[in-house]
Amino acid sequence: MSRVACSRALLASALILAAARPALAAGESETPKGATVTVLKASKFCFGNIVEVSGIVLPRDEQQLRPDRPGLKVAEVMVDAGDTVTAGQILARLTDGTNSINMTAPVAGVISAASAVVGASASGKGEALFSIIAKSEYDLVGMVPTRDVIKLRPDQTARIKIIGTGEVDGKVRRVAPTVEPNSQLGQVFLGISTSRRLLVNASGRAQIKTGQSCGVSVPLTAILYSTAGTVVQVVRRDRVETRRVETGLMSAGQVEIRDGLQEGDIVVARAGALLREGDPVRPIVEGANRE
Repeated sequence: MSRVACSRALLASALILAAARPALAAGESETPKGATVTVLKASKFCFGNIVEVSGIVLPRDEQQLRPDRPGLKVAEVMVDAGDTVTAGQILARLTDGTNSINMTAPVAGVISAASAVVGASASGKGEALFSIIAKSEYDLVGMVPTRDVIKLRPDQTARIKIIGTGEVDGKVRRVAPTVEPNSQLGQVFLGISTSRRLLVNASGRAQIKTGQSCGVSVPLTAILYSTAGTVVQVVRRDRVETRRVETGLMSAGQVEIRDGLQEGDIVVARAGALLREGDPVRPIVEGANRE
């Protein structure tokens, strides 16, 4: 090959390489950069305002039954503790030696205690022969902090979990008008609605729904607690923005955001300390790849 032909070949090669470089650069600029992160939209969620109460099961009305005159003895006992009775049912037969007197239940209910023993004296004073839980009605009686007492109103619904019984429905029946000065706790009476048998003095816990608040929320996993406060990592234009937020109620894994986010903001689903302000990311919408 002549010297001129060789020079022309080298020039052509150089031009080809020069033309190829911009195309590679352009291709490189289109390649996504940054970590892949799962994101979701901040959305509205309704939170129940809940007051929690711990207490014990007590009879709403427990009546003590004694004979109305002295000088009697127990001749026969027809019921025992735990029995369910109807109004007017005979509980025991008493005698004064010549006459027989029937002791009957003044109301329907459950016999909570029975001390009557055949041959024993029966008097209008001293220990009652029978105690009856009127109408088989019970309350969960508990104490709540002053800040929660003011939220409670009669007829608010409650979900009660009682040891040995399980979950039952209930309602606020009465709220004490005062609080204990030293503990600053107030008493609340929750009427229990169930046909199941309850045990007096059994422990229970209740959640009382006092209202509802609807607003912007994110999953608890999207919240990051740092030295700067409570933050959420938002993605805008494929870059991370750290937003300081004010949180509120929590329910079902969701956290109420009272300030700092708007509905529709794109949020990192699982906030992490490895992501910094301004970091480029490749967002993937949560659930987008699920079948």
